[in-house]
Amino acid sequence: MMKVERIGPFKWMIPQDAKPGMRVPGIVYASDELMAAIRRDASLEQVANAATLPGIVKASLAMPDIHQGYGLPVGGVVATDVAEGVISPGGVGYDINCGVRLLRTNLTRAEALPRLTDLVEALYAAVPAGVGSKGRIRVDPTRPGGPAVKGARWAVEQGYGEAEDLARIESHGALSGADLEAVSQKASERGRGQLGTLGSGNHFLEVQLVEEIHDPAAAGALGLFPEQVTVMIHTGSRGFGHQICTDYLQVMERAMRRYGIQLPDRQLACAPLASPEARQYLGAMRAAANFAFANRQCLSHWSREVFLRVFGVSPRDLAMGLVYDVAHNIAKEEEHQVNGGRRRVVVHRKGATRAFPPGHPELPEVYRAIGQPVIIPGDMGRYSYVLVGTEGAMAETFGSTCHGAGRVLSRHAAVRAARGRSIRQELEAKGIIARATGRGALEEEMPEAYKDVRGVVEVVEQAGLSRIVARLRPIGVIKG
Repeated sequence: MMKVERIGPFKWMIPQDAKPGMRVPGIVYASDELMAAIRRDASLEQVANAATLPGIVKASLAMPDIHQGYGLPVGGVVATDVAEGVISPGGVGYDINCGVRLLRTNLTRAEALPRLTDLVEALYAAVPAGVGSKGRIRVDPTRPGGPAVKGARWAVEQGYGEAEDLARIESHGALSGADLEAVSQKASERGRGQLGTLGSGNHFLEVQLVEEIHDPAAAGALGLFPEQVTVMIHTGSRGFGHQICTDYLQVMERAMRRYGIQLPDRQLACAPLASPEARQYLGAMRAAANFAFANRQCLSHWSREVFLRVFGVSPRDLAMGLVYDVAHNIAKEEEHQVNGGRRRVVVHRKGATRAFPPGHPELPEVYRAIGQPVIIPGDMGRYSYVLVGTEGAMAETFGSTCHGAGRVLSRHAAVRAARGRSIRQELEAKGIIARATGRGALEEEMPEAYKDVRGVVEVVEQAGLSRIVARLRPIGVIKG
């Protein structure tokens, strides 16, 4: 069992001597209850493994929703020095720029419930979902000036949404430096036809209600009010990003031998940031991230169309606008305070959300006074949360916080636990209308498969990494 020491009410340390080769300690944010769950898989071992990466600074970090992943655990944050460090595709993940966006409306619970079934059925028909699903947009993602370069802006230029949406997307919906030549033909083929699709697994579109307001001032700035109808969309770069990760894991394994890098886990395969392999991966990763921003933008547009049609209101009366869109599987070059000085680092956030504080220059002007919006989905049977970033996150975690509830049951275990039950009927008994494309999708994503997200967000708030603004409750769910 990995050696772990408590160093605060919600903070634990894996000492640097816990495993040979660790260059920094591991830091885990968790309550006693969550730590007991974390110990059941290999995620703590993975935190220690990540601490051996060349050029890592400060600590290998883990959020309270941490669980075992490929290489870096889901919920892991690692920063490497731009001059001395490495980039690791396993530190970003297969679903590059898997992320979440939240849309607000002027509709209330009383207005929505009588038409909820019609709304969910219409969204289910309009939003392509499921394994290998194809959308209504047929475009080569790597064409010059296309979605892999322009991101959400490309979607807006095609008529999918409004220009004002872009100010409310992390990085304005596009990362500069995308390199189309670094993307394989196979990745391009896998992405063709998948723009504007939800996918499968834990991806979803949910109709939600604002159930509780914790911070009225911040909620007002975000345009949230009690009993309000909102829409949350969770998806990423689909097969396009998955193939890019697959391609570069092989590239990095060869690169490690070339550069003499030895690590305890080959899933953390990496290359020096100054190397050609690293530059190519970063260029391809940015292309996938931009594709994901465009993907969520298209899904938002079709959701708006459905709401307008089902409720028969004008766009002005519906006022369905973007609150914010955040990425949580990405690597970004940023400047942070490290050991008393400012350093340029590449922050790998895998299943972790950026949580920049009030006043940060990268935040849109409309949110600069409250901090970056942080959108944390829970399971489809309980609730999700909206938070904002803090100075504490900037000081401790490179401006990062949790990204969701975190699984406690594998998909196979969840299906076994659901045997003999109807998850769909159980959700309907709670007032939640759910539709899914894939066989067993609702069973794999049953609420008990996840930690209670309330405990996760309470940890990050108590640890000073973000501040809770509002709690949202699902009433309609679309799954792949």
